[in-house]
Amino acid sequence: MNTSVEISYYPLNVEYIPPIKGFIERMNKYEKLRIRTNGMSTQVFGEYAIVMQALTTEIEKSFELPHSVFVMKIINADLDIV
Repeated sequence: MNTSVEISYYPLNVEYIPPIKGFIERMNKYEKLRIRTNGMSTQVFGEYAIVMQALTTEIEKSFELPHSVFVMKIINADLDIV
């Protein structure tokens, strides 16, 4: 099953840009995923199990920074329109 996830990351820290860029860079290393970013969020597209495993791994790494907030929307369809 394919999925699409829209995710926003809010590190509650004065230096918030480096953690966001780091999260996006790590997500871009997953070859089986398609990642799209804009000023409001990051979209992740791919096979459900692969997307969720990548998000679990990378969100856990991001939680090493205290007070990190993630907001996600998940749909059971690939909405990546190229």
